[in-house]
Amino acid sequence: MFIPPKYILAPYVPTPLEVVERMVRIADVQASDTAYDLGCGDGRVLINAAATRGAKGVGVDIEPYWIEQSRLNASLAGVSELVRFECGDALAVDLAPATVVFLYLVHWSTQLVASHLLNHVRPGTRIVSHSFPIEAFPTATDSFVDAEGTLRTVFLWKT
Repeated sequence: MFIPPKYILAPYVPTPLEVVERMVRIADVQASDTAYDLGCGDGRVLINAAATRGAKGVGVDIEPYWIEQSRLNASLAGVSELVRFECGDALAVDLAPATVVFLYLVHWSTQLVASHLLNHVRPGTRIVSHSFPIEAFPTATDSFVDAEGTLRTVFLWKT
């Protein structure tokens, strides 16, 4: 059932594949992980984690179009049995099963989601954000210049 979102957390901007690989690597995703992507867009982060590491995943996006696109992309990549995509509000998702949470939002929504994460993930959960740090957490970072010449930063936190 579709529940209208309380907030639109960010516009759709696809994460470059080079960044996706870094996000999965910095989180040290394993086949035993259950990764969540809040604002999953076309599903590329979870699809990569499933295809390269064997991880299970749940993607959430408020736009039904992106959920359908994610499902199609997962099918084409042969990982539909490992990942699922749901239309919904990222702030209403049950994150109890998560061992990894991926984000690529904007500054204000990253901070909003961070406060939600503090109350809804278990200790030891790894949180990875592209471009925007979570101000309340200590961080590890991976900064690099991508193939386009753009400086990218990926942040990692452990709860």
